[in-house]
Amino acid sequence: MMIRADSLVPVPWKNGGGVTREIAAGPQGASLDAFAWRLSLADVAADGAFSTFAGVDRVLVLLDGAGMRLTDAHGCVHSLDAPLAIARFAGETPIHATLLAGPTRDFNVMTRRDRARATVQAHEEPASISLEHDVTFIFCARGRIDIKLADDRRHTLETGDVLRLDAASALACESRDGGSWLHVGIDLL
Repeated sequence: MMIRADSLVPVPWKNGGGVTREIAAGPQGASLDAFAWRLSLADVAADGAFSTFAGVDRVLVLLDGAGMRLTDAHGCVHSLDAPLAIARFAGETPIHATLLAGPTRDFNVMTRRDRARATVQAHEEPASISLEHDVTFIFCARGRIDIKLADDRRHTLETGDVLRLDAASALACESRDGGSWLHVGIDLL
């Protein structure tokens, strides 16, 4: 299933520090209290505390902007300071984000620890991938990518577009126009 970037609905954060666009969640239509997994985009406009999610593992990937520094209560720092930089952390950990030089856009993956696991890989080069996950997403982070599935179906993704695959065995991705992309695999427990 193709999810086009312009179909994602922006929802302002309660604290006014940014905007979220949900890409997909499982089960479909699940609230923030009931999802097993969730993918979204976030536009971060100001420094501030992240919302906490007990029992949730989080993966954050910098897409645009100079980046941010994530600091927990123990002083542990995750620096997202280059496109496709990845931070992984427990959702119950209090995190404070400090923007390095203005707003950012980030790709977010959240999985409820007792219900799902996620793998997230960033790519800038052509790659062939075996799909061994319950659900697979290919997200075009920049430029354009061409995807060929094992059954010879083809898709082209532009920046911000997402391809969801629930039943596929393999794919090949080729970047065009400076394209970069994320491969997200969700495994249900």
